[in-house]
Amino acid sequence: MYLAILSSRWEAFAQLLTLLVIFIFVLALTYFATRWAGNYQKNKLSGSNIKILETMRISNTKYIQIVKIGSKCFAIAVCKDNITYLCELEEDELVYQETSAYSNTESFKLILDKFKKDKPRD
Repeated sequence: MYLAILSSRWEAFAQLLTLLVIFIFVLALTYFATRWAGNYQKNKLSGSNIKILETMRISNTKYIQIVKIGSKCFAIAVCKDNITYLCELEEDELVYQETSAYSNTESFKLILDKFKKDKPRD
């Protein structure tokens, strides 16, 4: 009797362990497949001659964008269902702001530190 109970517990533990290993494997496979698909799309889009230089929101579904196609720059209006050509811009008229990924990360870190300081301690 005791041997049967011990055997069933080991089988249950083995099933749980097997299920856990399969679950971790599926999660890892999903993670790496998603990363691969994202990098594939990123590399595919990065080699194009079309770049969005700037976007400004007018309302929830309306934007004005400055797009560089080849060596020419255009201003377009993007709405929910259509895109409207506004005008062609000279590239020397555009003003570029210096931004880097590090400065965005730094500002996020400062905001996070601020919230950590404001959080009451137990």
